[in-house]
Amino acid sequence: MGAKIALVCGADLVAYKRDDIPAIPWPGLWDLPGGGREGAETPADCALREVEEEFGLALAPGRVHWCRRYPAMLDPQRSSYFLAAEIAAAEVAAIRFGAEGQYWRMMPIEDFLVLPDAISQLQRRLSDYLSGRR
Repeated sequence: MGAKIALVCGADLVAYKRDDIPAIPWPGLWDLPGGGREGAETPADCALREVEEEFGLALAPGRVHWCRRYPAMLDPQRSSYFLAAEIAAAEVAAIRFGAEGQYWRMMPIEDFLVLPDAISQLQRRLSDYLSGRR
């Protein structure tokens, strides 16, 4: 199981450019925070641990306001989760990017949805979230 999370601040979200290493999935594409589960983590625990490791932000599980199960992106026979949480401008300012990925930026949500070099499954999942939010 894995989990990805949309960290939303107003009309923007946290996105990062994956490392451009052919041996990893989706090299060089735009991605959202998240990764694989460790031990018996819940989807929220997994996503928030990855947020802390990748971006230096420690968010409480109660901050997650949306969660949906999907087929895993690498193995559709397994499950993965897509979550969403609101973050404040002060938290964006406190981001300390980790060692995975080339760089990050705040990106308008609508821009992420149409990027030709973003992970398409995440674009669809983000669209699902937005549909449910409207």
